[in-house]
Amino acid sequence: MSYAIASALQEAVYQRLIGDPAVSDATGGHVYDALPSGTPPGLYLTLGDEQVRDASDKTGSGAWHDLTLAVVSGPAGFLAAKTVAVAASDALADADLALARGRLVSLRFLKARARRLADGGRRIDLNFRARVEDD
Repeated sequence: MSYAIASALQEAVYQRLIGDPAVSDATGGHVYDALPSGTPPGLYLTLGDEQVRDASDKTGSGAWHDLTLAVVSGPAGFLAAKTVAVAASDALADADLALARGRLVSLRFLKARARRLADGGRRIDLNFRARVEDD
């Protein structure tokens, strides 16, 4: 197994999201790898959990990366959060991302989960699966 491409994949996903006009408009530019200190904005998109498993074979090293993006909003309702989730999904589904190391074989949407938070806010977790190979 190779985890060697994880940072290159994360950077490419992040760059795609911050560079996408629909994502930028929907979030007001609040797309984060890590939340800034202080009070978070009322609506934002952040990179979340990742699970990786081996996909190596005789031809070389590779991995499956299951990525989570989190859309978090205040208690106003799900519409704003869903607008961000749609924009992020559109930006990433089947995206052809150039990686600083290795190559992206595929990137596809897996599932989403929308829920109410204890503080009255909303959260949508979007799960994507990427298949990468190391050069």
